[in-house]
Amino acid sequence: MLQYLLKRLVISACLVYAVATIVFFVLYLVPGDPAEVLLSSGGVAPPAEAVEALREKLGLNQPILQQYGSYLWNLARGDLGKSFADDGPVIESIVQSLPRTLELLVGSTLLSILVGLPLGVLAAIKRGSLIDRAIAVFSGVALSAPVFVIGTLMVLIFAQTLRWVPAGGFVPFTANPWRHLTLLLMPCLAISIGFSAIIMRMTRSTVLDMLEQDYVRTARAKGLAEGVVLVRHVVRNSLGPVTTVVGLQMGAMLGGTVLVEYVFNWPGLSGLLVRAVESRDYPEVQGIVLVISALFILISLLVDLTYAALDPRVKYS
Repeated sequence: MLQYLLKRLVISACLVYAVATIVFFVLYLVPGDPAEVLLSSGGVAPPAEAVEALREKLGLNQPILQQYGSYLWNLARGDLGKSFADDGPVIESIVQSLPRTLELLVGSTLLSILVGLPLGVLAAIKRGSLIDRAIAVFSGVALSAPVFVIGTLMVLIFAQTLRWVPAGGFVPFTANPWRHLTLLLMPCLAISIGFSAIIMRMTRSTVLDMLEQDYVRTARAKGLAEGVVLVRHVVRNSLGPVTTVVGLQMGAMLGGTVLVEYVFNWPGLSGLLVRAVESRDYPEVQGIVLVISALFILISLLVDLTYAALDPRVKYS
Protein backbone atom coordinates (compact mmCIF):
# COMPACT_ATOMS: atom_id res chain seq x y z
CA MET A 1 0.00 0.00 0.00
CA LEU A 2 2.74 2.49 1.02
CA GLN A 3 4.80 1.64 -2.05
CA TYR A 4 1.76 2.13 -4.26
CA LEU A 5 1.03 5.53 -2.69
CA LEU A 6 4.61 6.69 -3.13
CA LYS A 7 4.61 5.56 -6.75
CA ARG A 8 1.36 7.39 -7.45
CA LEU A 9 2.59 10.53 -5.72
CA VAL A 10 5.73 10.59 -7.89
CA ILE A 11 3.62 10.09 -11.01
CA SER A 12 1.25 12.83 -9.85
CA ALA A 13 4.12 15.26 -9.32
CA CYS A 14 5.40 14.53 -12.84
CA LEU A 15 1.93 15.11 -14.26
CA VAL A 16 1.59 18.44 -12.47
CA TYR A 17 5.00 19.49 -13.81
CA ALA A 18 3.96 18.49 -17.33
CA VAL A 19 0.73 20.47 -17.05
CA ALA A 20 2.58 23.51 -15.72
CA THR A 21 5.04 23.38 -18.62
CA ILE A 22 2.37 22.90 -21.29
CA VAL A 23 0.19 25.70 -19.94
CA PHE A 24 3.14 28.08 -19.69
CA PHE A 25 4.23 27.68 -23.30
CA VAL A 26 0.74 27.40 -24.80
CA LEU A 27 -0.33 30.70 -23.24
CA TYR A 28 2.54 32.48 -24.94
CA LEU A 29 1.31 31.21 -28.30
CA VAL A 30 -2.03 32.95 -27.78
CA PRO A 31 -2.25 36.13 -29.90
CA GLY A 32 -2.27 39.40 -28.03
CA ASP A 33 0.01 41.27 -25.65
CA PRO A 34 -1.13 41.21 -21.99
CA ALA A 35 0.38 44.64 -21.37
CA GLU A 36 -1.48 46.11 -24.32
CA VAL A 37 -4.74 44.46 -23.26
CA LEU A 38 -4.42 45.83 -19.73
CA LEU A 39 -3.74 49.38 -20.94
CA SER A 40 -6.36 49.42 -23.69
CA SER A 41 -9.48 51.40 -22.93
CA GLY A 42 -12.48 51.96 -25.16
CA GLY A 43 -10.74 50.41 -28.14
CA VAL A 44 -7.99 53.07 -28.12
CA ALA A 45 -4.45 51.73 -28.55
CA PRO A 46 -2.19 52.72 -25.65
CA PRO A 47 1.13 54.55 -26.21
CA ALA A 48 4.02 52.28 -27.10
CA GLU A 49 6.11 53.71 -24.23
CA ALA A 50 3.45 52.78 -21.68
CA VAL A 51 3.14 49.27 -23.10
CA GLU A 52 6.89 48.75 -22.97
CA ALA A 53 7.09 50.06 -19.40
CA LEU A 54 4.36 47.70 -18.28
CA ARG A 55 6.00 44.78 -20.07
CA GLU A 56 9.20 45.52 -18.17
CA LYS A 57 7.32 45.74 -14.86
CA LEU A 58 5.58 42.41 -15.50
CA GLY A 59 8.77 40.74 -16.69
CA LEU A 60 7.36 40.07 -20.16
CA ASN A 61 10.39 41.60 -21.88
CA GLN A 62 12.67 38.84 -20.58
CA PRO A 63 13.58 35.84 -22.77
CA ILE A 64 10.92 33.16 -22.57
CA LEU A 65 13.28 30.55 -21.10
CA GLN A 66 14.24 32.98 -18.34
CA GLN A 67 10.56 33.57 -17.63
CA TYR A 68 10.02 29.81 -17.59
CA GLY A 69 12.86 29.28 -15.12
CA SER A 70 11.52 31.99 -12.81
CA TYR A 71 8.05 30.48 -13.08
CA LEU A 72 9.28 27.01 -12.05
CA TRP A 73 11.35 28.42 -9.20
CA ASN A 74 8.39 30.37 -7.82
CA LEU A 75 6.17 27.33 -8.26
CA ALA A 76 8.60 25.17 -6.27
CA ARG A 77 8.31 27.69 -3.43
CA GLY A 78 4.52 27.59 -3.55
CA ASP A 79 4.28 31.02 -5.18
CA LEU A 80 1.80 31.13 -8.05
CA GLY A 81 2.79 34.68 -8.91
CA LYS A 82 0.90 37.96 -8.97
CA SER A 83 -2.06 38.77 -11.13
CA PHE A 84 -1.42 41.08 -14.06
CA ALA A 85 -4.83 42.68 -13.55
CA ASP A 86 -4.67 43.83 -9.90
CA ASP A 87 -1.10 42.93 -8.87
CA GLY A 88 -2.50 40.75 -6.09
CA PRO A 89 -1.28 37.23 -5.24
CA VAL A 90 -2.92 34.64 -7.48
CA ILE A 91 -3.18 32.21 -4.58
CA GLU A 92 -5.52 34.58 -2.74
CA SER A 93 -7.98 34.69 -5.65
CA ILE A 94 -7.89 30.92 -5.96
CA VAL A 95 -8.36 30.36 -2.22
CA GLN A 96 -11.36 32.67 -2.30
CA SER A 97 -13.03 31.07 -5.36
CA LEU A 98 -12.09 27.39 -5.04
CA PRO A 99 -14.32 26.55 -2.01
CA ARG A 100 -17.35 27.88 -3.91
CA THR A 101 -16.68 25.58 -6.84
CA LEU A 102 -16.01 22.66 -4.49
CA GLU A 103 -19.40 23.30 -2.90
CA LEU A 104 -21.03 22.87 -6.29
CA LEU A 105 -18.92 19.80 -6.98
CA VAL A 106 -19.63 18.01 -3.70
CA GLY A 107 -23.29 19.02 -3.52
CA SER A 108 -24.11 17.95 -7.08
CA THR A 109 -22.17 14.69 -6.63
CA LEU A 110 -24.11 13.76 -3.49
CA LEU A 111 -27.43 14.56 -5.16
CA SER A 112 -26.45 12.57 -8.26
CA ILE A 113 -25.49 9.50 -6.22
CA LEU A 114 -28.64 9.67 -4.08
CA VAL A 115 -30.79 9.76 -7.23
CA GLY A 116 -28.78 7.84 -9.81
CA LEU A 117 -27.69 4.81 -7.78
CA PRO A 118 -31.14 3.70 -6.50
CA LEU A 119 -32.81 4.37 -9.84
CA GLY A 120 -30.08 2.45 -11.68
CA VAL A 121 -30.53 -0.56 -9.40
CA LEU A 122 -34.32 -0.32 -9.75
CA ALA A 123 -34.08 -0.19 -13.55
CA ALA A 124 -31.86 -3.30 -13.54
CA ILE A 125 -34.09 -5.43 -11.31
CA LYS A 126 -37.16 -4.24 -13.26
CA ARG A 127 -35.52 -4.82 -16.62
CA GLY A 128 -37.94 -4.46 -19.54
CA SER A 129 -40.75 -3.09 -17.38
CA LEU A 130 -42.49 0.25 -17.60
CA ILE A 131 -40.29 1.53 -14.75
CA ASP A 132 -37.15 0.60 -16.65
CA ARG A 133 -38.40 2.38 -19.77
CA ALA A 134 -39.38 5.49 -17.82
CA ILE A 135 -35.95 5.69 -16.20
CA ALA A 136 -34.33 5.19 -19.62
CA VAL A 137 -36.37 8.07 -21.06
CA PHE A 138 -35.46 10.32 -18.15
CA SER A 139 -31.74 9.53 -18.46
CA GLY A 140 -31.82 10.08 -22.22
CA VAL A 141 -33.47 13.49 -21.86
CA ALA A 142 -31.16 14.47 -18.99
CA LEU A 143 -28.05 13.55 -20.98
CA SER A 144 -29.17 15.36 -24.12
CA ALA A 145 -30.14 18.64 -22.41
CA PRO A 146 -27.21 21.09 -22.04
CA VAL A 147 -26.62 22.21 -18.49
CA PHE A 148 -27.11 25.90 -19.33
CA VAL A 149 -30.53 25.11 -20.81
CA ILE A 150 -31.49 23.20 -17.66
CA GLY A 151 -30.23 26.05 -15.51
CA THR A 152 -32.11 28.69 -17.51
CA LEU A 153 -35.35 26.69 -17.34
CA MET A 154 -34.92 26.25 -13.58
CA VAL A 155 -34.49 30.00 -13.14
CA LEU A 156 -37.55 30.67 -15.30
CA ILE A 157 -39.80 28.14 -13.53
CA PHE A 158 -38.69 28.04 -9.90
CA ALA A 159 -37.36 31.58 -9.46
CA GLN A 160 -39.33 33.85 -11.76
CA THR A 161 -42.65 32.01 -12.13
CA LEU A 162 -43.15 30.10 -8.86
CA ARG A 163 -40.79 32.33 -6.83
CA TRP A 164 -39.74 29.42 -4.60
CA VAL A 165 -36.04 30.25 -4.61
CA PRO A 166 -33.84 33.22 -5.60
CA ALA A 167 -32.72 33.37 -9.23
CA GLY A 168 -29.04 33.39 -8.30
CA GLY A 169 -26.29 35.16 -6.46
CA PHE A 170 -23.98 34.42 -3.58
CA VAL A 171 -24.08 35.00 0.16
CA PRO A 172 -21.27 33.69 2.42
CA PHE A 173 -22.31 30.80 4.63
CA THR A 174 -21.08 32.63 7.74
CA ALA A 175 -23.26 35.65 6.94
CA ASN A 176 -26.52 33.77 6.29
CA PRO A 177 -26.35 29.94 6.28
CA TRP A 178 -29.94 29.36 5.14
CA ARG A 179 -29.76 31.78 2.22
CA HIS A 180 -26.36 30.40 1.22
CA LEU A 181 -27.77 26.87 1.01
CA THR A 182 -30.86 28.13 -0.82
CA LEU A 183 -28.71 29.83 -3.45
CA LEU A 184 -26.56 26.70 -3.72
CA LEU A 185 -29.52 24.37 -4.32
CA MET A 186 -30.41 25.24 -7.91
CA PRO A 187 -26.86 25.18 -9.33
CA CYS A 188 -26.32 21.76 -7.72
CA LEU A 189 -29.60 20.49 -9.15
CA ALA A 190 -28.74 21.80 -12.62
CA ILE A 191 -25.43 19.90 -12.60
CA SER A 192 -26.76 16.75 -10.93
CA ILE A 193 -29.52 16.08 -13.49
CA GLY A 194 -27.09 15.02 -16.21
CA PHE A 195 -24.63 13.55 -13.70
CA SER A 196 -27.32 11.33 -12.13
CA ALA A 197 -28.29 10.05 -15.58
CA ILE A 198 -24.72 8.87 -16.15
CA ILE A 199 -24.72 7.10 -12.78
CA MET A 200 -28.11 5.52 -13.57
CA ARG A 201 -26.90 4.03 -16.82
CA MET A 202 -23.63 2.76 -15.41
CA THR A 203 -25.36 1.29 -12.35
CA ARG A 204 -28.01 -0.44 -14.45
CA SER A 205 -25.45 -1.93 -16.80
CA THR A 206 -23.18 -3.12 -13.99
CA VAL A 207 -26.01 -4.57 -11.88
CA LEU A 208 -27.37 -6.47 -14.88
CA ASP A 209 -23.92 -7.94 -15.44
CA MET A 210 -23.59 -8.92 -11.77
CA LEU A 211 -27.01 -10.59 -11.73
CA GLU A 212 -25.71 -13.07 -14.31
CA GLN A 213 -22.65 -14.07 -12.27
CA ASP A 214 -22.32 -17.60 -10.87
CA TYR A 215 -21.82 -16.46 -7.28
CA VAL A 216 -25.20 -14.70 -7.38
CA ARG A 217 -26.88 -17.91 -8.52
CA THR A 218 -25.05 -19.77 -5.77
CA ALA A 219 -26.20 -17.29 -3.14
CA ARG A 220 -29.79 -17.72 -4.27
CA ALA A 221 -29.43 -21.50 -4.30
CA LYS A 222 -28.23 -21.37 -0.68
CA GLY A 223 -31.56 -19.82 0.25
CA LEU A 224 -30.43 -16.25 0.96
CA ALA A 225 -33.17 -13.64 0.81
CA GLU A 226 -33.33 -11.68 -2.43
CA GLY A 227 -32.65 -8.41 -0.61
CA VAL A 228 -29.51 -9.85 0.99
CA VAL A 229 -28.29 -11.17 -2.36
CA LEU A 230 -28.96 -7.82 -3.99
CA VAL A 231 -27.20 -5.70 -1.35
CA ARG A 232 -24.26 -7.92 -0.40
CA HIS A 233 -23.42 -9.61 -3.67
CA VAL A 234 -24.83 -7.48 -6.48
CA VAL A 235 -24.84 -3.82 -5.47
CA ARG A 236 -21.58 -3.99 -3.50
CA ASN A 237 -19.70 -5.54 -6.41
CA SER A 238 -21.27 -3.01 -8.77
CA LEU A 239 -19.91 -0.03 -6.86
CA GLY A 240 -16.39 -0.29 -8.31
CA PRO A 241 -17.20 0.76 -11.88
CA VAL A 242 -19.74 3.29 -10.61
CA THR A 243 -17.10 4.82 -8.33
CA THR A 244 -14.74 5.17 -11.27
CA VAL A 245 -17.37 7.00 -13.31
CA VAL A 246 -18.23 9.28 -10.39
CA GLY A 247 -14.55 10.16 -9.91
CA LEU A 248 -14.02 10.94 -13.60
CA GLN A 249 -17.15 13.09 -13.71
CA MET A 250 -16.09 14.98 -10.60
CA GLY A 251 -12.75 15.73 -12.21
CA ALA A 252 -14.44 16.89 -15.41
CA MET A 253 -16.76 19.17 -13.44
CA LEU A 254 -13.87 21.00 -11.75
CA GLY A 255 -13.32 23.17 -14.77
CA GLY A 256 -16.67 22.61 -16.42
CA THR A 257 -19.01 24.48 -14.09
CA VAL A 258 -18.48 27.80 -15.86
CA LEU A 259 -21.91 27.83 -17.53
CA VAL A 260 -23.70 27.01 -14.29
CA GLU A 261 -21.73 29.65 -12.42
CA TYR A 262 -22.61 32.16 -15.13
CA VAL A 263 -26.34 31.33 -15.20
CA PHE A 264 -26.69 31.47 -11.43
CA ASN A 265 -24.13 34.25 -10.86
CA TRP A 266 -22.08 31.98 -8.60
CA PRO A 267 -18.53 33.38 -8.12
CA GLY A 268 -16.53 30.18 -8.47
CA LEU A 269 -13.22 29.12 -9.94
CA SER A 270 -14.46 28.55 -13.49
CA GLY A 271 -15.72 32.12 -13.82
CA LEU A 272 -12.40 33.37 -12.48
CA LEU A 273 -10.60 31.31 -15.13
CA VAL A 274 -12.70 32.76 -17.95
CA ARG A 275 -12.01 36.32 -16.82
CA ALA A 276 -8.30 35.58 -16.53
CA VAL A 277 -8.20 34.17 -20.08
CA GLU A 278 -10.06 37.19 -21.47
CA SER A 279 -7.61 39.62 -19.87
CA ARG A 280 -4.50 37.57 -20.78
CA ASP A 281 -3.70 37.26 -17.08
CA TYR A 282 -1.06 34.54 -17.52
CA PRO A 283 -0.18 33.94 -13.84
CA GLU A 284 -3.83 33.59 -12.85
CA VAL A 285 -4.59 31.22 -15.73
CA GLN A 286 -1.55 29.11 -14.92
CA GLY A 287 -2.41 28.99 -11.23
CA ILE A 288 -6.04 28.02 -11.77
CA VAL A 289 -5.19 25.32 -14.32
CA LEU A 290 -2.54 23.89 -12.00
CA VAL A 291 -4.96 23.75 -9.06
CA ILE A 292 -7.66 22.10 -11.18
CA SER A 293 -5.14 19.57 -12.53
CA ALA A 294 -3.82 18.76 -9.06
CA LEU A 295 -7.36 18.22 -7.75
CA PHE A 296 -8.20 16.00 -10.72
CA ILE A 297 -5.11 13.89 -10.03
CA LEU A 298 -6.01 13.71 -6.33
CA ILE A 299 -9.55 12.58 -7.16
CA SER A 300 -8.16 9.90 -9.47
CA LEU A 301 -5.93 8.60 -6.69
CA LEU A 302 -8.82 8.52 -4.21
CA VAL A 303 -10.97 6.69 -6.76
CA ASP A 304 -8.28 4.02 -7.23
CA LEU A 305 -7.97 3.53 -3.46
CA THR A 306 -11.75 3.35 -3.06
CA TYR A 307 -12.03 0.83 -5.89
CA ALA A 308 -9.46 -1.38 -4.22
CA ALA A 309 -11.30 -1.13 -0.90
CA LEU A 310 -14.60 -2.10 -2.53
CA ASP A 311 -13.13 -4.97 -4.55
CA PRO A 312 -10.54 -7.10 -2.66
CA ARG A 313 -9.57 -8.74 -5.94
CA VAL A 314 -7.82 -5.54 -7.00
CA LYS A 315 -4.14 -5.60 -6.07
CA TYR A 316 -1.88 -2.58 -5.63
CA SER A 317 0.86 -2.46 -8.22
